[in-house]
Amino acid sequence: MIILASFIVFVYVNAKTMPNTRNLKITLAYDGTGFLGWQTQSEGRTVQSTLEDALGKLFGHKARTIASGRTDTGVHALGQVVNVHTDSRIPVQGLLRALNAALHGEISIISVEEAPENFHARFMAKSKKYVYIIDTSPVPSPFIARYALHVDGWLDISAMKMSTAYILGEHDFSAFMGTGSSVKTTQRKIFSAEIFSRGPSIFFYIQGSGFLRHMVRNIVGTMLMIGKGKLPADDMGRILDGRDRSCAGPTAPPHGLYLIGVDYGDNHSVINGI
Repeated sequence: MIILASFIVFVYVNAKTMPNTRNLKITLAYDGTGFLGWQTQSEGRTVQSTLEDALGKLFGHKARTIASGRTDTGVHALGQVVNVHTDSRIPVQGLLRALNAALHGEISIISVEEAPENFHARFMAKSKKYVYIIDTSPVPSPFIARYALHVDGWLDISAMKMSTAYILGEHDFSAFMGTGSSVKTTQRKIFSAEIFSRGPSIFFYIQGSGFLRHMVRNIVGTMLMIGKGKLPADDMGRILDGRDRSCAGPTAPPHGLYLIGVDYGDNHSVINGI
């Protein structure tokens, strides 16, 4: 009787202390070409709906993912981060293998980790990192046409590099915000902005506290005008201070843009290089 009573107490105590749900942190990569962006929509395939369908079948219940941020139609990701709550007890390595088998390669799950109950992929993100790739080959390659913007003619990379200095720090980025956006503030802080080249490819790397709708692509569109000699490098500062979208360059196409990483501070950073 003493042994039975002890067992009953043990089960009761552990039932009270064991969490009913787990919070899982999932890092994933995807080719954005075949998706209408990240966020679930009433019509059309999205990354979120595809991932949640796969998770729901494995969990045995509806899954709701929270992402570090949305990516637009055609934008790619090498290090998107989401969290999801579940009462499923599938081990993380088993879930990693099962998800990759179910997603057929368009989406790749890089890691699945147990996260603290309060971990929130969006609200806890300290910064995000993007890269935009420009291909300046004389003839565009069909093998990278979906993954880099091909630009005809010479670009003044030195002038483009000079223009990055104007966007560093905290500013009002209204001039580079896409239409149809509803935000509380247009202030954003840019920690790093660099341009470098590897052969015919030009890479624009940017890390910031957050980004407005189409902000990176609008900055790239303006930089391309500078690179083509249509604007001087210091116009980047003038456009930024003017806060007028019509003065900035056109929105660069989405297929050259990659979300490469999300920073959560100590022990939570995720970045995947190109």
